[in-house]
Amino acid sequence: MRRILTSSAAILFLSGIVVANATAPRKTAKEVMKAGFAGDSSLIKKVLSGDSTDEDKKKLLDLLVDLVENDAPKGDAIEWKMQSGAAVLAAAKLVTGREGSLEELKTATNCKACHDKFKGK
Repeated sequence: MRRILTSSAAILFLSGIVVANATAPRKTAKEVMKAGFAGDSSLIKKVLSGDSTDEDKKKLLDLLVDLVENDAPKGDAIEWKMQSGAAVLAAAKLVTGREGSLEELKTATNCKACHDKFKGK
């Protein structure tokens, strides 16, 4: 329970930062998907396989920050921030070497779960 509350608080905090900064993301959601999630040799697959460098992990985190800074292509805006924020938090934990973070990232970056709710045309 404590872990859920901590994670929820961190996601809300990250979402608040994004809203407060109100800066435009460097990449659109579509560009993030193309740069980090497309294809069999994608950055996300490399990271989730455990065969990535620290630089790969940081690059993925940077892409996910761009993702959360975008508005939802469709669907609920708050749910978008929560779900994409969970991916940012999981990637940040991976970069810092937290135990269990790879599995958390795998769950947070489930393509189908996100696309069903938020993917635009």
